[in-house]
Amino acid sequence: MLSPRVLIPFMLTGTIWGSTWFVITGQIADVPAAWGVFYRFMLATPALFALAVVMGNRLKLNRAEHRLALGVGIAQFSGNFLFVYHSEQHITSGIVAVMFALLMVPNALFARMFIGERVQGGFIGGSLVAIAGVALLLVHEWNAAPLGGDVGLGIVLAVGGMLAASIANVVQANPTGRGVPMVSLLAWAMLYGTGFDLAYAFATEGAPVVPGGWQFWAGTAYLAIIGSVVTFPLHYNLVREIGAGKTAYNGIVTVCVAMLLSTLFEGFVWDALSAGGMALALLGMGLALRSKQAK
Repeated sequence: MLSPRVLIPFMLTGTIWGSTWFVITGQIADVPAAWGVFYRFMLATPALFALAVVMGNRLKLNRAEHRLALGVGIAQFSGNFLFVYHSEQHITSGIVAVMFALLMVPNALFARMFIGERVQGGFIGGSLVAIAGVALLLVHEWNAAPLGGDVGLGIVLAVGGMLAASIANVVQANPTGRGVPMVSLLAWAMLYGTGFDLAYAFATEGAPVVPGGWQFWAGTAYLAIIGSVVTFPLHYNLVREIGAGKTAYNGIVTVCVAMLLSTLFEGFVWDALSAGGMALALLGMGLALRSKQAK
């Protein structure tokens, strides 16, 4: 873990993903959330295909693989991100990031239901501690409501995004998914998801809103290239180097960065309730991930 070839991508991936939650707030300030999601993946999709070519991965998929890519794309690059972008209109980005750090819980439940993976008692106990911590943070958010929005709706939308992402995670792990190079599968999934995002944006928001400010496009490029393309090879190389269990710990780095940015730029105010909730959330995540690693 302390080797530079492990430590540098580990910290870099967690830090980048931690920053993306805040960058999203700039995107939804200038355009409707649906168009913001579309613009992000409009830029990311060709870059991901180019990455697959550079890596020498096959791009041709058979019918079953295309069906899988379609399902993953709708769940991950449409449902997940549409829910997230809309949720951040109501609750601070750091809180959404903390909620998403609990993605390991529905991942484990769906994996148990659909592919028969066992869950250790320690994982369940740690997850319950983390959920209690997140609940305290949400109570704090409900009381403070710094964005002046509907906190309850924001929570529901964030949960919807988390469940969509979890479904995509579990579905892509089936035998068909394991037979496709990961970057190629993600490229096709992103293409399908982007098509759905375009149709959804037209249906719900009407004609495209195209901002002229460079700040919007700089943020979109950051989310598309740095947050969506660069991090995938880093992440999956870590999985090969140190295993999925240890790699999952970068979620704790992500949460810390996201909450720091929310504190600095979104007016998140710490008190005993939120500090205690954050401590419980981090402790529970650590315990759950350690247990999952040991199984």
